[in-house]
Amino acid sequence: MHRLDDKVALVTGSGQNIGRAIALRLAEAGAAVVVNGARSPEKVDETVHLIREAGGRAHGIMADVSDAEAVGRMVAEAAEVFGPVDIAVSNVGRRLHKPFEDITIADWDESIRINLSASFYLAHHVVPGMKEKGWGRIIHVSGYDGFTGHLTERAYNIAAKAGMHGFSKAVGKELGKYGITANTLVPGAIDTDRDWSQYPNTHVDAKREAIPLKRWGHVDDLAYAAVYLCTTGGFVNGQAIHLNGGDYMF
Repeated sequence: MHRLDDKVALVTGSGQNIGRAIALRLAEAGAAVVVNGARSPEKVDETVHLIREAGGRAHGIMADVSDAEAVGRMVAEAAEVFGPVDIAVSNVGRRLHKPFEDITIADWDESIRINLSASFYLAHHVVPGMKEKGWGRIIHVSGYDGFTGHLTERAYNIAAKAGMHGFSKAVGKELGKYGITANTLVPGAIDTDRDWSQYPNTHVDAKREAIPLKRWGHVDDLAYAAVYLCTTGGFVNGQAIHLNGGDYMF
């Protein structure tokens, strides 16, 4: 596997779950990693500790990535600590559950800002440095309901997630000539720290058994895909990579 020893990665939402796994695996591949979170400095510190404990380089930054100015400050701090960002992973989102007719304008704006605009803000601030170097990797972590639709996911969540991949395609098409690729990782049913107690056991078992591989996905399934895109997967651009065990297929 190609190494990332001379690369700087910034992973948003990397205090836990998928984001943490991506941060750990990028660090394992040699990248210096900026760990970001917005609500729990303890979790960010824990991810930083795990990376350093394994011999990697890490720095934690608390920032709300739905705030464009905060993202700009975060990218500037990352550059001061490690150098310009080479790898930007946008892993952030929030689900708001309301029936369509109950959605307010404020609900819509919040969902777009948190799920979609945050990805733009990050790319906006890192692309100049990537262009100057002639190399960059932009990765968005989206959701399968943005591709399939979903009865229990609300319209604004689905629209925002679909928009993330549309943004990946636009960025990859326009900036590919500068050595910058943009892709979307689309997780299926991933075993995270979600509280499953709210669901009947029969529902959980049936969902798992419906997956052809008969198991939940692991956060490392996405993390290793991210590492691939940053190493040997340099010819992959503008694509949605679905990691779902065959739960749905295109």
